[in-house]
Amino acid sequence: MGMFTAFDINATGMTAERFRMDTISQNIANANTTRTEDGSPYRRKVVVFEEKNSQTPFRQVLNRATDRYSGTGVKVTGVYEDKWTEGNIVYDPSHPDADENGYVHYPNVSTITEMTNLIDASRAYQANATAFEASKNIATTGLNMLNS
Repeated sequence: MGMFTAFDINATGMTAERFRMDTISQNIANANTTRTEDGSPYRRKVVVFEEKNSQTPFRQVLNRATDRYSGTGVKVTGVYEDKWTEGNIVYDPSHPDADENGYVHYPNVSTITEMTNLIDASRAYQANATAFEASKNIATTGLNMLNS
């Protein structure tokens, strides 16, 4: 593994986790948004990661596993709407977005779930930052050894 490969892996991890935290923040900010541009309640967004430059055929994966390790980091594959979780339906006939029966459809955002995911993303970001700092210290120590 090259000296800068570890930096690249940690940097992509930090970038992906920061993007995930931004998406979670957007979910929390819209937890009570009952009407979007299309008239429906806000739908929770989910970020999906994937290994960068991943090769799916088994033979390629096997060949890569037997070769020298070459990590490339992660990338965000997409941001998808959570269509598998139902939103809350609350009886509030005075609400401007209430249907003809007086029920309001709220987003499928659970603040508890989002805060848990935010803590998870924050800790993953911190782990990548710590690994980046360790790689930097190793590189610095190696360069200092060459100078002495």
